[in-house]
Amino acid sequence: MSKYGMIVDIKKCIGCNACTIACKVEHNTPNDMHYTQVLEHETGEFPNSKRNFLPALCNHCENPPCVPVCPTKASYTREDGIVLIDHDRCIGCGACILACPYDQRARVEDDRTVFHDGETVFVNNANAAPPKGVAAKCDFCYHRVDRGDVPACVETCPTTARIFGEWDGGEKPLRELAAKYDAKGLLPEKGTEPNVLYIE
Repeated sequence: MSKYGMIVDIKKCIGCNACTIACKVEHNTPNDMHYTQVLEHETGEFPNSKRNFLPALCNHCENPPCVPVCPTKASYTREDGIVLIDHDRCIGCGACILACPYDQRARVEDDRTVFHDGETVFVNNANAAPPKGVAAKCDFCYHRVDRGDVPACVETCPTTARIFGEWDGGEKPLRELAAKYDAKGLLPEKGTEPNVLYIE
């Protein structure tokens, strides 16, 4: 079975955070928790400065350091390469959070999903928010992928900076695209072999 992955063209990212909001709505994530976010960095000096954006998410690694450290086997990899957390088995010990070199896992400290007024509750009935005390992260919207759709962040991106698909299958295999544009993963020295690559 071909594995899923994502290629992000950072030259196309405009820092609009549509991906961040789409993910939050899709997953009903708790307050102050984002499964994907756009990191910002400014280079140069005024008037010759430039804002750089880097969309960040779980890298769904081939060698995920978060999986073997889990004492309850709550963190696991599906046959298609998607790394998931079984919230029913997670005891919130934080071992996987510490093991992730990309800082893309977090513990749910506040499971409420409220607006800034502190009272109005947002509820997306399609997906329940992860319960308090467990680890949570991007899951490549596996529920959408299983029905033939792309992750919410990919569907929402106005500049098509995110490309999701199979590495060796489908109409446009990601492996060909990665080779064509010399896409690279983050922190190669960690040996995780991420399935999220970036075009610079």
